Amino acid sequence: MSKQTEAAYHYIKQKIIDGSYMPYQKLTEAQLAEAIGVSRNTIKKALLKLEQEKLVTIEENKGASIKSFSLEEVMNYLDIRAVLEGLVAKSIAKDIGMTELEKLNIILQEMAIRLEEKKYDEYADLNKDFHNVIYTATKNSQAVELLDMIKTQLKRFQFRIILVQGRVQESYKEHIKIYEALKAHNEMEAEEAVKNHVFNIRRTISQNYHLFR
Repeated sequence: MSKQTEAAYHYIKQKIIDGSYMPYQKLTEAQLAEAIGVSRNTIKKALLKLEQEKLVTIEENKGASIKSFSLEEVMNYLDIRAVLEGLVAKSIAKDIGMTELEKLNIILQEMAIRLEEKKYDEYADLNKDFHNVIYTATKNSQAVELLDMIKTQLKRFQFRIILVQGRVQESYKEHIKIYEALKAHNEMEAEEAVKNHVFNIRRTISQNYHLFR
């Protein structure tokens, strides 16, 4: 992928993830090319890459549009994510080192501060950092690759889930449970704590789907 194509790809992808581009919205190659300052051919290549990641739908004679996921599709992705997250947590629980545990503890402290200050965007970034520590610790890189793919497709929901009253506070408690299970080197509890975290995300989206469409 050329630098221009990569730049166009990241520009459009970010607009999809942060909700600037909405589900079903048409993407006009000419307008994108002008906005980004690249050729239409570059835009075509970027859109093809986004189609591979299931963020964009391209139809013949109709062009590209932002892919919309049905509630059933979202629920299925989260079911898969729960299993994979549980697998990863279980794989590291027994042998996780003090360095990783200290990183998780520091992140939890920062999360508590952001929660108190109601800086939810920064909380979301720390949430990502927390899980990345776990992903880095596992030897199951294939599971992490699949998780990255699923989380990329569903990341647009992350920016709206904080609208649900009480969800961020629940999230923090769930992360504490994950940390405590890992600190105790309890494989089963670590697996269950992570799966419970994802299932609660699943429940929140299911009950408030109108906020995420």
